[in-house]
Amino acid sequence: MSYQFDLAGRTALVTGASSGLGANFARALAAAGATVVVAARRVDRLAALVEEISAAGGNAHAVAMDVADEDSIRDGFAKAEAAVGPINVFVANAGVASESMTLEQPVSEVDAVLAVNLRGVVLSVQEAARRMVAAGSAEKGDGRIIIIGSITADKIFPGAAVYAATKAAVRHLGRSVAREWARKGINVNVIQPGYFRSEMTAAMMDSPIGEKLVASFPRRRLREMTDLNAPLLWLASDASAGITGTVVTVDDGQSL
Repeated sequence: MSYQFDLAGRTALVTGASSGLGANFARALAAAGATVVVAARRVDRLAALVEEISAAGGNAHAVAMDVADEDSIRDGFAKAEAAVGPINVFVANAGVASESMTLEQPVSEVDAVLAVNLRGVVLSVQEAARRMVAAGSAEKGDGRIIIIGSITADKIFPGAAVYAATKAAVRHLGRSVAREWARKGINVNVIQPGYFRSEMTAAMMDSPIGEKLVASFPRRRLREMTDLNAPLLWLASDASAGITGTVVTVDDGQSL
């Protein structure tokens, strides 16, 4: 499926790109003409994704990045810019899931979710924005930061309290920094996906709990994650020049 958004000349960095939504976003951005840097901890998977994108005619590079580690974020951005030049589209996608009921959730799991889903988003969008400003975003107006949230920021699902809290936090973070950076030529927006089949969700969706969850949705189905591509490409493109501080929910009505 193709979309009418031309990202030729754009350079994008996607975190958490070794699988799932992140890999899907990287493919979509490259297919629209962007030069894409894929970042994650699992570099072996990144190499396979770069090969796949290159074979399809895209331009992709890989860097190792752990968003829970500030030095790793800085090093990853530096290597990305050395390879492709200044990054003007940043997709903060890296995240970890949590399915523990709160009374039984160990502090180690709480810390891990907060480190990646909240602290990691804060640190990575900071670094992206600093580099966009240094590259002249205030004059060019070409900075685009897209934070990937979740409908759990709005809708209550059992066993997702801490995870959902991080997603509510990054939604507010996105709107807050959109205001802070409005005169710096950086648009910041949030996409809130619903449940899609991915590596992260496959086991749960194939279980009786997952089947019950899908049956509770208004349309009683799961859509493909490619539903997210059109809003992603729109927010990454020049067509979204007047859009900042917006939250776009893509969930096939699951949160209704």
